[in-house]
Amino acid sequence: MASIQRTASSGSEGVDPRYSDFDERKRKRMLSNRESARRSRMKKQKQLEDLASEIGRLKNENSQLFQSIKAKEEAYAEIESVNNVLRAQTKELTDRLRFLNSILEIAEEVCGLSVEIPEIPDALLNPWQLPLPMQSIMASAVDMIMH
Repeated sequence: MASIQRTASSGSEGVDPRYSDFDERKRKRMLSNRESARRSRMKKQKQLEDLASEIGRLKNENSQLFQSIKAKEEAYAEIESVNNVLRAQTKELTDRLRFLNSILEIAEEVCGLSVEIPEIPDALLNPWQLPLPMQSIMASAVDMIMH
């Protein structure tokens, strides 16, 4: 078997032409692989940048959602507080109405007067079961002055 000897001279002197094609293909393949690796690194870097951008966007969106939830929780707590006050006032007014009705009943019995005693609406007794459609409560000027 013959061994191939290469001379240390520059250029293509003494190089077997069969192997020069092989070296050229090897060199082209190495360049192609380097370019492919460079594109792969660039693609991976772009993916990392895109993911970092997505993280920033999602953190911002998460912060906005958190603030929105917090504001809605505060509004809910405020409405719940107002609702509790209204429930207490409704109960107090219902009790006052019952008391006034009992006075009217006593006056009717004692004096023999015929007085129309208003009934307590179910909506006042069971506020969670509001009748549909809601009807507004009308107050006269005399009622406003008396209370």
